Amino acid sequence: MPPRLKFALLASAALLAACAPMPRAPQNSMSFFVTSANPGQGADLGGLAGADAYCQKLAASSNAGNKNWRAYLSAAPSASSPAVHARDRIGRGPWQNARGVVVATSVDNLHSAGNQLTKQTALTEKGEVVSGQGDAVKMHDILTGSTPDGRLATSASDTTCGNWTKSGEGSAIVGHHDRDGTNPDPVANVSWNASHGTSGCGMAALKSTGGAGLMYCFAAN
Repeated sequence: MPPRLKFALLASAALLAACAPMPRAPQNSMSFFVTSANPGQGADLGGLAGADAYCQKLAASSNAGNKNWRAYLSAAPSASSPAVHARDRIGRGPWQNARGVVVATSVDNLHSAGNQLTKQTALTEKGEVVSGQGDAVKMHDILTGSTPDGRLATSASDTTCGNWTKSGEGSAIVGHHDRDGTNPDPVANVSWNASHGTSGCGMAALKSTGGAGLMYCFAAN
């Protein structure tokens, strides 16, 4: 084969290879996670819309952005909208974590003693365990604003840090992600979504009770 023809063929092959589409990574089947970090403003998440967008962003970073993600948060009624209940925003289930473990089969199962939410299964979008009971630093307070059955908490004048727009004074109901059904210590078996209120809405206040401004995110489809 003449050198010039050989060179032309090699150049054409290289050009075709460069223009070929890169193979896409398979979509992540994850449909539930705990956020690995707070967006940066404590319990001011930009309202429900901002919280949802943050869940979507983190899911996309783990190649699971093809789903409709929603933050598990309730909100108080306002002049323009009725009360919002966390259980009504997250779809029907089932939901599984980043390692493929099913944490709940339905909304009713999620809000029952039969769910599988524990420290070992309530993983981040990266598939990592969130620190909690037994760790030097606890980040087990997860923002919800909800009652054990997933509805808006009304036990105080503010249970949602101003519908997730405050980073100063106020309070929000949180749950503990690190339940352990085999541990006789009652502290290890409090509610995953309704354990207590926070001492404020800023990061310092959230950390003071054992949190880091994290949320639960569920795929609603």
